[in-house]
Amino acid sequence: MFRKLLKYLRLARAYVSLNWRIHWQYKAAFCSQALAMALNDLAWVSFWALFFTAFPVVKGWTAKEVVTLWALAAAGFGLAHAICGNALLLPQIVTRGQIDVWMLYPRAVLPHLLLGKMSATACGDAIFGYAVYIFFVRPDAPHLLLFALLTIAIAILFVGFSVLAGSLAFYVGNSETLSEQWFFSMITFSTYPNSLFDGWIKIVLFTLIPAGFVSALPVEALRNLSLTDALLTFAGALAVLSVGSAAFYIGLSRYESGNLIEMRG
Repeated sequence: MFRKLLKYLRLARAYVSLNWRIHWQYKAAFCSQALAMALNDLAWVSFWALFFTAFPVVKGWTAKEVVTLWALAAAGFGLAHAICGNALLLPQIVTRGQIDVWMLYPRAVLPHLLLGKMSATACGDAIFGYAVYIFFVRPDAPHLLLFALLTIAIAILFVGFSVLAGSLAFYVGNSETLSEQWFFSMITFSTYPNSLFDGWIKIVLFTLIPAGFVSALPVEALRNLSLTDALLTFAGALAVLSVGSAAFYIGLSRYESGNLIEMRG
């Protein structure tokens, strides 16, 4: 199993290297897209900074915790889709019959499919997440190391949830709008303090929309340097990835070829 994992890590490294070289052929376009997304994230953080100027503490959360939350969400999302750029395009790929070509590759279908594209805007999210955490929170070495590990867990979570939402296309046909709304509900709830929600909504935020694994456990892990909360974050992320992968492969057994002829260089 360990050797198999290493093989897939080498596969991921090869795809990332190739996709990076492709994007870097158009440096101006790549940098402008990444910068635009970073500025978009900065605008939202500025809103929260102004909010906490008027209300310094909201249900136990301060401006520092909100900046940490945004940094985690942005960096995790950015890592996920900078590496697995096709995850967000899965509904279109399935609906339009473009999954055929990925079924010709050796090894499992899903890793090749996910790794086949890099998102330039997601790179901006990743850079923004790390930059805002370092410059505004000013963490010491243990907090920075834990932050980096948690962003990996959150990236796994976002990839798993993207696959789960995108796999709806196997079951309900053209699900682009439904998948997009489900995924963006995850993004929305991931960027609000978890303490704002109570009762059954919190249950939803750890199940149907697993934003609690972004907005609650990782923030608590960094606040208290809690390895327990960090491990629970990884457990939740791996659970979502497992469910998403199962939904994909079960759906793949129902997939009918689009008979698409496509040339790939």
